[in-house]
Amino acid sequence: MRGGRKNLKRATEEKHVTLQEGQSIMQVVSLRGSNIIEVMDACGNKSLALFPAKFQKSVWIKRGSFVVVDETGKEKALESGSKVACLVSQVLFYEQVRELQKTPEWPESFKSAMLDESNETSASKQENELGDSDDDGLPPLEANTNRLRPFDLQSDGDSESCSDTDD
Repeated sequence: MRGGRKNLKRATEEKHVTLQEGQSIMQVVSLRGSNIIEVMDACGNKSLALFPAKFQKSVWIKRGSFVVVDETGKEKALESGSKVACLVSQVLFYEQVRELQKTPEWPESFKSAMLDESNETSASKQENELGDSDDDGLPPLEANTNRLRPFDLQSDGDSESCSDTDD
């Protein structure tokens, strides 16, 4: 294992994260493909960030995850016409997010968003518990058109009985 991967693994195991100058916490809005992600800062501004190759196949992110982003060259990149404005320097895991929420470094807008999400999930769980067990929210099943329909003996018997009464 190379030194870069070892240091990456050590950084993920640390609970306390310190932000350096030019770094900020952002939330992942969407994954754009390969190594480009769309992130949102505390003010609600969205920008594209580069997810470095050192994280690939060792750290996975999804929509709603939090990352530490290096924004030192953001203005310069935007002036030159590049759409990618910042670089992900660290992915924050659950324990690290909980630690950072207790510090003043954590943005207030993310605190309120986390509370809203937790309230929505608890409300939806209560609704699911109160709802009918028969209705699972799925559309009705359609008939399989790839199979020949076997003839029904009952339907044939009914048609014969109808024809007998016609005579």
